[in-house]
Amino acid sequence: MNTKTLNILLWVAQVILAIMFIMAGGMKTFQPIKEIANSIPWVTEAPVLLIRFIGLSELLGGLGLLLPSLLKIKPTLSVLAAYGLVIVMILATIFHVFRGEFQAIGMCIFLGLAAYFIAWGRSKKVKIA
Repeated sequence: MNTKTLNILLWVAQVILAIMFIMAGGMKTFQPIKEIANSIPWVTEAPVLLIRFIGLSELLGGLGLLLPSLLKIKPTLSVLAAYGLVIVMILATIFHVFRGEFQAIGMCIFLGLAAYFIAWGRSKKVKIA
């Protein structure tokens, strides 16, 4: 695969993943818990501070995937944001395993692999100057 194609794939992955994490993180950070529980039932069983921490982590990770690369201000921060989201998805997978929510694990793994693809691609193959 040539560099131009890989760069396009990385940008597509960055934009899609950023949108997903910004939306999910924004919801967990700013919406009332009762509203979040309509789409994510487990939030009623977890501490509010944990929900807000997860939301803030996802929100900042999503912004970190895009802003440093788009603005070309310390673009290596996008790589660190991607690695951070890999960690978030590993922890989410473990969380869902312990809760027996096996239907959620596939998405966690997919998102973690997509974040790893971005981290790998932007650190090793197509760096943003």
